[in-house]
Amino acid sequence: MLHVGVGQRCAVIASALPLALLGAACGSGAGADPDDPTKLNIVTTVSPLTSIVSSVVGERAEVRGLVPEGANSHTFEPPPSAARTLARADVVFVNGLKLEDPTRELAAGNLKAGAEVVELGDRTIGPDEYIYDFSFPREDGKPNPHLWTNPPYAKDYARIVRDTVVRRDPPNAGEYTANYERFAAKVDELDGAMKAASATVPRRELLTYHDAYAYFARQYGWKVIGAVQVSSFEEPTPREVAGLIQQVRQVGVPAIFGSEVFPSKVLAQIGTEAGVRYVDTLRDDDLPGRPGEPEHSWLGLMKFDFVTMVESLGGDASALKAVQAAGGPPDRAVYPQ
Repeated sequence: MLHVGVGQRCAVIASALPLALLGAACGSGAGADPDDPTKLNIVTTVSPLTSIVSSVVGERAEVRGLVPEGANSHTFEPPPSAARTLARADVVFVNGLKLEDPTRELAAGNLKAGAEVVELGDRTIGPDEYIYDFSFPREDGKPNPHLWTNPPYAKDYARIVRDTVVRRDPPNAGEYTANYERFAAKVDELDGAMKAASATVPRRELLTYHDAYAYFARQYGWKVIGAVQVSSFEEPTPREVAGLIQQVRQVGVPAIFGSEVFPSKVLAQIGTEAGVRYVDTLRDDDLPGRPGEPEHSWLGLMKFDFVTMVESLGGDASALKAVQAAGGPPDRAVYPQ
C-alpha cells in the first residue's frame, strides 16, 4: 500500500490480523457495531462501491467493505473470515459483471434468511451496452466491469442503492433519498466539469496499466488505445510490448498512465522507448487520503484521476479542480487497508 500514515500502519499489522479484524482496526467506522439490530448491515466489495453506498445510507446503516484497498479486485479471493461477515449482512452490494465471482459465490452459500445480493452493474446496463476489448475479450464471456469510472453510471449505482435500502428500511426513506439527491447533484457537477475539461484536451487517447476507463471513454469521447495488463492479468509478451511502443509513437500522445498501486516496469519501458512521459499515479480502486476524509471517496477518486489524465495530456483541469468532494453525510464505512 502507498497510503501515508494509516495505510503504512495497516501494512505492518496486516499479516497479524484476519480481514474482518483488520478492517475494524484500520478502516473508518472502527467503533461501528455490525450487530446493531436497529440498522441495516451492508457488505460491499471494492472501495468505490463502498463509498457510493455510504454516501446514500449515511449513518443509518453499517457498511463494511471486503476487498482491501489496492488489491486486484479481479483476482481477489475472499478469506474464510469473510464468510462470517457475509452471514451477518442484510444486503451485499457487488459490482457484478463477473468482477467478484468468488465473493458472489461465498455470499450465496452464507447469506441469512431474507438477505440479498444486489449486482449493481448488471442492473445498470444490459448486454447490448457491454464493452469487450483487448483486456476483456468477448470469447472469455466477461465484459469490462468498470462502470463506476463513468459518472452517470455511478449515479445509477447510487439510485439502485437508494431503492434497495428504502425498500428494506422504509422509516429512514427520507434520509436515504436526501443523501442520494446530494450525491446525484455532485455527480452531475463532476460530469459537467469533465465534459468541459475534455474539450480542452488536444488528443483524448489513453494507454493505461489497467483497462479501467472504457466506459469513461465512451461517455466523454476519449479513446483507449491499449492497456498493459492483459486479460490473464500477466505482463504482456515482448511482441505485445513492441506493438504498444509502435502504437504510442504513431498516435503521438504526450503521456501514458500507470497505477500507483501496481508499478509497471513495462509501462516505464514503453514510455522511455516511445519518448513520452510515464505518469504512474492513477488509482483504480484505491481511494485518495485516509478513510473518513472527504477526498477518500468515489468522487475524490474520480476527480484525482480525471485531473491527472487531463493535465498530463495538455488539457485544462480547472473546472474539475473546482468540484468539492465534501458535502455528504460522514463516511463511517469500514475500508480494509
